[in-house]
Amino acid sequence: MEVEVGRLIAGALLTGLGALGAGVGIGSLTSKYIEAVARQPELQGQLFAQVLIALGLTDALPIISLAVGLLFLFT
Repeated sequence: MEVEVGRLIAGALLTGLGALGAGVGIGSLTSKYIEAVARQPELQGQLFAQVLIALGLTDALPIISLAVGLLFLFT
């Protein structure tokens, strides 16, 4: 019984904290991108490509943690 409760808590923490961390990371990344474009508008094209790659990598974390969390919750 205790193992099942621990598994449920671990699954809930993985899904919640993964989403929280990604939200903070995406917000920070976007704010720094806006600051950089405001300082040097001529680099907007190059910075936009880099920020899209970084956003994709940052967004992969909650997807992976959601999958592992659901695995803990339903197995």
